[in-house]
Amino acid sequence: MTAPGQVPSPVVTLDDVRSAAAGLTGVAHRTPVLRSRTLDARVGAEVFLKCENFQRVGAFKFRGAYNAVARLTPAQRAAGVVAYSSGNHAQAVALAARELGTTAVIVMPEDAPRSKRDATLGYGAEIVTYDRYAGDPVPLTEALAVERGLAFIPPFDHADVIAGQGTVALELLEEVGPLDALVVPVGGGGLIAGCATAAKALHPDVRVVGVEPEAGDDTKRSLEAGRLVTVPVPRTVADGQATPSPGELTFSVIRRLVDQVVLVSDDEIRDAMRFAFEHLKIVTEPSGATALAALLNGRVGDLPARVGAVVSGGNVDAARFAELCGPVGAQPASAARRERRTEGV
Repeated sequence: MTAPGQVPSPVVTLDDVRSAAAGLTGVAHRTPVLRSRTLDARVGAEVFLKCENFQRVGAFKFRGAYNAVARLTPAQRAAGVVAYSSGNHAQAVALAARELGTTAVIVMPEDAPRSKRDATLGYGAEIVTYDRYAGDPVPLTEALAVERGLAFIPPFDHADVIAGQGTVALELLEEVGPLDALVVPVGGGGLIAGCATAAKALHPDVRVVGVEPEAGDDTKRSLEAGRLVTVPVPRTVADGQATPSPGELTFSVIRRLVDQVVLVSDDEIRDAMRFAFEHLKIVTEPSGATALAALLNGRVGDLPARVGAVVSGGNVDAARFAELCGPVGAQPASAARRERRTEGV
């Protein structure tokens, strides 16, 4: 317990992130940083995109999952692990377990994207399903942990997971140098908590901005209220950000280190996915495109000179991608809205 007037110890430190980075060397990919003159001109800043869609399992989640599983005791690893996830953490834990010689049980929503479910099975995990709109996966996952003697690896609210995710920002800053702003997607908060920890420790003046889908603004509401706020399970194309509340650990970091949380609409997310495909030649899943969507639509406000943004994942199958982005030649929703505003409609 923290004494009155005493500053609480941070959940994760820069040393924790660096330690995670050392453990991930040769295991996780050091993902590329993309630049685009078209993007720079569109947003009025130099933008550095950290592309975690090229990470193992197609998302940043592998970093935190591997770091957490690797730090279990040998006895814990031998017994196996359990996690809950809509898809990316599921795949990450399944692959981390396989790489580290253990087994994984994953609690997944019944409506999880088929590509993510199939990949999780492909990595050797057992899947237990639930209805995300009628049930809470946490009690089910905790019950399985107790019943089978498994180590519980949460998707975000875990210090080792947060430290692993922080290696995204650590790598970005090592490669491109100081940034004026860092824009990061927010779901449960593990990615932005880790990235903010690394970024603020290295460059205290960097502005850290989180991005949520409009339907899932739980972190923004929590910051405004000064306490954890829970919303109904969001119905958004950004399934990886469909969390009802940030975690207790992640929120404690976000309150201390994140400067702003902004919102993007599902239409803006689709536009960003299309922009990334057409101009950057990369495929992003909806959650992976929210930071880009915020930049393209001016949600971050006046941008400083050098901006980093995390493309957090690319796990979307061809049929779903086509469904989300619409037919070739379709007018982006943001362009249509700009025209309507110009015409005074």
